Amino acid sequence: MRIRRILAAVIATAALAGLGLTGAATATAASLTPGECEQGGGTVNWATNTCKGGMFDGQMVD
Repeated sequence: MRIRRILAAVIATAALAGLGLTGAATATAASLTPGECEQGGGTVNWATNTCKGGMFDGQMVD
C-alpha cells in the first residue's frame, strides 16, 4: 500500500511538472522575430505585425 501511494505521488508530480513546462513554452512562443517568420516559410506583414504564410501564419511579429 505504501509503495502505491509513493508511486502515485511521483507520477502526479511528474505530470504537474510536465504541464508547467508546456505552459512556459507556450508563453514564450507568443511572438516571433522576423527571421523566425521567414525561416518558417512566411513573410512579415508590417502593416499588421503578423507573419503571413508558412508554419507561423497569423502569429504576431516583434
